[in-house]
Amino acid sequence: MKKMLIIAIPTLLFAGAGFAYYHYVGCNNGACAIASSPIISTAFGAIVGASVGFTLSDGRKKDANL
Repeated sequence: MKKMLIIAIPTLLFAGAGFAYYHYVGCNNGACAIASSPIISTAFGAIVGASVGFTLSDGRKKDANL
């Protein structure tokens, strides 16, 4: 359950940031691949957030004696 939260929270935060980027910065003429659509920018943010979440949820502890 804790691992799922560690993945879900950054995913939702970055998805919100992707939508905010579309809303506030955006691209008026449609030439921008990511910023021209709210669905694409939100999905891109969610993918980045999920990758951050998977990186943070890696439970392996590194051995400091190596």
